[in-house]
Amino acid sequence: MEARLATSVLVTALMRRAESEGGFAAILSKGDSTAGAVIVILAEKGRKARILERILTPEGHYSWQDVGGQAVGNEEETEKFLARRRKFDPDIWILELDIASQERFADGMNAFD
Repeated sequence: MEARLATSVLVTALMRRAESEGGFAAILSKGDSTAGAVIVILAEKGRKARILERILTPEGHYSWQDVGGQAVGNEEETEKFLARRRKFDPDIWILELDIASQERFADGMNAFD
C-alpha cells in the first residue's frame, strides 16, 4: 500500500500556495486531519469560479473534479450544495481560495498528491 499525504498537510499546502501567490485562503469547515475529504472553492476577486472535490479514482490515485455545477456563481445554491455535503460527510474539509488565476491554480493542484 502506498503512503498517503495526511489531509491536514494537503490543506495547509494548498493554503500556503494560494497565499504565496498573493491570494487569500480560508477554512470554511475543518474535517478529519488524516483522511477527510476535501472540497475547494476557487474564487477570483471575490467571485466563486469553481468548486472542486478531491476524488479517489478506481486506480487508487487522487484527482480533482469539478463538482459545483449550477451552484457556482449562485451564493444560495453554493451554500445548499455545501450543506448537503457536510450532512453527508461531517469529516469533510471545505476551503475557499481567492486567487488571481483560478484556472492556473486548479491545473497545479494535482501536484500535491
